[in-house]
Amino acid sequence: MSHRYATRGKNSRRSPNGKGPKAAPSNGRPDRRKKKKKESDLKRSDLIQQAQVRKEVVFEASFDFSESGLHDKLLKNLEAKGYTKPTEIQEKSLKAQLEGRDILGIAKTGSGKTAAFLLPILQKQIEGKFQALVLAPTRELALQISDEYRSLNKGLGLYNSTFIGGTNMNKDLELAGKRNDLIVATPGRLLDLYQRGAIHFKALKCLIIDEFDRMLDMGFERDLNKIIDALPIERQNLLFSATLDPNQERKIQALLNNPVRLQISSGNTSNDHIQQELIEVAAGESKMPILIDMLKQDDFNRVILFAETKRWVSKLKRKLSQAGIRADEIHGDKSQNYRQKALNKFKKGHIQVLVATDVAARGIDVDDVSHVINYQIPQTLDSYIHRVGRTGRAGKTGMAYTFVES
Repeated sequence: MSHRYATRGKNSRRSPNGKGPKAAPSNGRPDRRKKKKKESDLKRSDLIQQAQVRKEVVFEASFDFSESGLHDKLLKNLEAKGYTKPTEIQEKSLKAQLEGRDILGIAKTGSGKTAAFLLPILQKQIEGKFQALVLAPTRELALQISDEYRSLNKGLGLYNSTFIGGTNMNKDLELAGKRNDLIVATPGRLLDLYQRGAIHFKALKCLIIDEFDRMLDMGFERDLNKIIDALPIERQNLLFSATLDPNQERKIQALLNNPVRLQISSGNTSNDHIQQELIEVAAGESKMPILIDMLKQDDFNRVILFAETKRWVSKLKRKLSQAGIRADEIHGDKSQNYRQKALNKFKKGHIQVLVATDVAARGIDVDDVSHVINYQIPQTLDSYIHRVGRTGRAGKTGMAYTFVES
């Protein structure tokens, strides 16, 4: 790309076509156009710091999965998925979880956190009855966790159900009455089922809160507290996320009993495999020509484009389609069926660009996302980290661009 990137330290902004510095106003007077209101409270210095080249410390697993003591059928499923060695979060949490310890796990996006908590759960379920509940902040993340569980438990005779908003309640009521070794849910739908008397937690042995920093936010806190109050007091508790909010420490301590703290990453940095750059545009200048120019390059083959609002997502999708770029959208106003179809099209390569709000920033695990583009700066550093973490997953390299006003 030929636009100015803060990480490269250039002092002159490029024009949208990348052919040189933007010309000064023709009348020779200073440009006094009123700047737009800032899109985000996220500090520019935070973005620049994220984009700095960091020396990666490569983790070498001390054992193969074949030496982990996991059940043979579970090992066979791991082999089928191409998993031979544990990631750092998987290795360091395995023993503690099998011993029944509470866990606080902080690891970067794409580092294998889902398998880190599912593998010990599956091992315990093979050994005897061990019902577990996973709470997730978004429907997409809940579905992703369920997919991973099913791929790991083939031939093990274990069952799970997923309860999320936007799906048929009658079907959920039926599933709630069946055997469920693992329940994966968003808080609202699960609480609804509990209050209807359709589901109970008497046999529950383990609670996992995935992306716990988001779950402990005020938006989920009331439902989450009601669910926790309904759970057995004697249980194992696991908290996992890529980011950590120090202001939530008291809530974390209330949830966990003498936990093992595994802070694989600092909780405020993105993946080292992701190259990050800023694209500067003048206040009031259209980003769309630059975006379309980027997307027409051959290497931008699987792109997630983030915007802050549902209205902006729909607007961007429409403009990209008009420009001949295969795109679709997911956000909170779309039905769950629509969102899942759009995501499947993206996974299969039927569309080039998935335009999304932050609903896609947590839990969507799509292989080989070539680029993440922040058309608008997210409101928080945590959101930024989760957004760019959709690329460069499982040790692969990725690229993330963020538009900023100069």
